[in-house]
Amino acid sequence: MTEDLTTVDFFRDSRLTDDPYTFYEALRNKCPVTKEEHYGVTMVTGWQEAVDVYNDSETFSSCISVTGPFPGFPVPLEGDDVTALIVEHRDEIPFSDQLPTLDPPTHTDHRALLMRLITPKRLKENEDAMWALADKNLDRFLAPGEGEFIKGFAGPFTLQVIADLLGVPEEDRDDLLERLARGTHGSGLGNADKALTKTPLEYLYDVFATYIEERRAEPRGDVLTGLATATFPDGSLPEVGDVVRVATNVFSAGQETTVRLLSTALKVIGDQPEIQAKLRENRDLLGNFIEECLRIESPVKGDFRLSRVPTTVGDQALGAGCTVMVINGAANRDPRRFEDPDTFDPERKNARQHLAFGRGIHSCPGAPLARAETRVGLERLLDRTTDIRISEKMHGPRENRRYQYIPTYILRGLTELHLEFDVR
Repeated sequence: MTEDLTTVDFFRDSRLTDDPYTFYEALRNKCPVTKEEHYGVTMVTGWQEAVDVYNDSETFSSCISVTGPFPGFPVPLEGDDVTALIVEHRDEIPFSDQLPTLDPPTHTDHRALLMRLITPKRLKENEDAMWALADKNLDRFLAPGEGEFIKGFAGPFTLQVIADLLGVPEEDRDDLLERLARGTHGSGLGNADKALTKTPLEYLYDVFATYIEERRAEPRGDVLTGLATATFPDGSLPEVGDVVRVATNVFSAGQETTVRLLSTALKVIGDQPEIQAKLRENRDLLGNFIEECLRIESPVKGDFRLSRVPTTVGDQALGAGCTVMVINGAANRDPRRFEDPDTFDPERKNARQHLAFGRGIHSCPGAPLARAETRVGLERLLDRTTDIRISEKMHGPRENRRYQYIPTYILRGLTELHLEFDVR
């Protein structure tokens, strides 16, 4: 690109799919809080400015968190306080029933319901099962000595872990996992040229509604019963639909994030043999390595917010009804926060300060699960191989790799990762 990068259409220009980071840098150098000229979205690329927005849920509504300017708000946003308009019309926005788009107090109640599912005890039980699930998938994946990592291991492994966490009955898992494996990209999420469907997860709703209704009628000593009987903080029993939406959000969104994280980790391991050697010699580095993977390639490019009232972010004034995009991938490479931010450093001391999982009340509740899944997957891959390499036949030589990324403005991740490996 030879033109002024800050004028590029972030939401539609396919050139930014492979490398959005030069655009982020140009935008941040211009100003960490800048209104782009195509759709009037205020782009936040600075780390501190991003934290300020995430932590201010009173000023910023999350109703457009995953949709942004497409299709936009259902009615014109006029006046110095658009709170009433948000309350009146939020149900008309796609994904309005999902946890990331809810505002307090509804969000507070639903997040509390979710945390009754992802308890430390349940996470520990789930992690114990992860080791067997990892080996089960690696038995098949490693046998040929090469394979496509996302469909061959990361996808099936993470789906099975989530199914175990939610307590999906064994007899239902194959069908449910096959349906979920088709993904939700057909919904138009993160694609400016496709229409969004309101509830792309409806195919899971009916399944989990049946589970919840059955467990409420005939409780059993299983995870689904615990989910079905969990209450809001005030002690009231949620509607079946509320429980279903929490479960399906965990099932779909959490799995997608972990797949992208695992693929980033294996891309680094395969591309940088010196880092792979360090991890093999010192497994204690894995925790920080995972955080650096999250920093260098945030699985979610960013989240949207809608300002309820006039406010200031950084030194920029924003009016009421302003669409804001907090770009995690840009904030995570802000040189004011991270030294030499474009270099991958598995020993970076402040790697965990990344915003890959957001901040504030909407910080990702499934972050501990994603970290645990990734740690277990990496441990077993390193245990069962002596070398992992990127396939030059599929991705080209190390000095000139060819990778393809998901073509959306919401998600950041590889579509395929072909590996070769020596099995121990």
